[in-house]
Amino acid sequence: MNAGLPMLEGYRVLDMTQIVAGPTCTRIMAELGADVVKLELAPFGDRTRVGGMRSRDPEHKRSSKSTYFFQHNHSKRSLALDVKSPRGQALIRALIPHFDVVVENFSPGVMARWGLSYEALRELNPRIVMCSISLAGQTGPLSQKPGYDYVAQAYSGVTDLIGEPDGDPALITMAIGDTATGIAAAMAVGFALLHRERTGQGQHVEASLLDTYFQMHEVAVPRVSLRPGYVPQRTGSQHPDGGPTGVFRCGDGTYVSVATLPHQWEAFVGALEMPALLQDERFQTASLRKQNNAALKVILECWLATFPDRDEALAALEAHRIPCAPVLTLNQAMEHPHLRQRGSVRRVQDPVLGEFDIPGLPVKFSRWEPAASLRVDALGQHNDEVLREILRMPDAEILQLYEDKVLVRDPLG
Repeated sequence: MNAGLPMLEGYRVLDMTQIVAGPTCTRIMAELGADVVKLELAPFGDRTRVGGMRSRDPEHKRSSKSTYFFQHNHSKRSLALDVKSPRGQALIRALIPHFDVVVENFSPGVMARWGLSYEALRELNPRIVMCSISLAGQTGPLSQKPGYDYVAQAYSGVTDLIGEPDGDPALITMAIGDTATGIAAAMAVGFALLHRERTGQGQHVEASLLDTYFQMHEVAVPRVSLRPGYVPQRTGSQHPDGGPTGVFRCGDGTYVSVATLPHQWEAFVGALEMPALLQDERFQTASLRKQNNAALKVILECWLATFPDRDEALAALEAHRIPCAPVLTLNQAMEHPHLRQRGSVRRVQDPVLGEFDIPGLPVKFSRWEPAASLRVDALGQHNDEVLREILRMPDAEILQLYEDKVLVRDPLG
């Protein structure tokens, strides 16, 4: 049972986003209690409605629900309309005075062309907090460039650092930038609302995938700045600063991740029971260990090969408090009791999609717990409810909007 009211209860958010980054921002706010109305573009809605897995039941196979859409858009209400039409735009402007937050992730300039720029929305509601999410921001040489996570990853200098030293750059093949940008945007909106509570002033907040990716460089940026000609190189499964820190092969063909910081060197040597390493000239300092990291990798993998299985090797490292972990498959991670117990892996159920797992919230609160069950709407499922509740629109007018194709909805509900 939830302890206390959800933290964002009483706030209303107009979600004009799709795919991952924007929906992540608004989904976090929705789960924390905000009334999030997801405004989807007619006729098909969020593009992820046709992504992920869909129902195999012939009765539901044409449903607008998918597992991809569920994960990123649960706990919201769907309002589906033709945002490109003058009447659709007029409806949005009519809604703005009733909302606290607008989140959008269209290409910069699109909202302005629809008459929905921050300046226009501020005239309708001076307290509005608008968050714009894009590839590279609302201003600057790249601001008009279309793109997704992997494009920002490439521009940020991250892609070039992934892969084997003598191989091609590699992709992080999951939406790390999108998800992190959505979390950063949710944080920024929360801070903007706090600022509004103190000052009465709304504001325009920006979040971009490129900015988010670039701040992930935890140490290399000052090095490049201060060392003329220095170019960071790919180091494959090994951390560029040595340690040894990286991924190492065990004797049974499995892998472990080990992270040895400079102050843990003696403990690491103790775990290996190789005191001679403390006198080895190649490893006397962290800088020397970095230079001779390849030799350390060989030493560690030869030691790992002496164990009958990975678990015993990990136990020997853990006995000396060396940070380490098995390299799990996603399947194994999803079944790990720690992730299950904390709700990091979350079981959900939908009448169309069935029962399946999604990731849980990445943060925990002492005064609030996530809901025991979640729901996701079909396309336009709450059109009538939202327009009646917020705009006091009569049924005859709503019906006319359907007939004029300004409003759309999933016929299957």
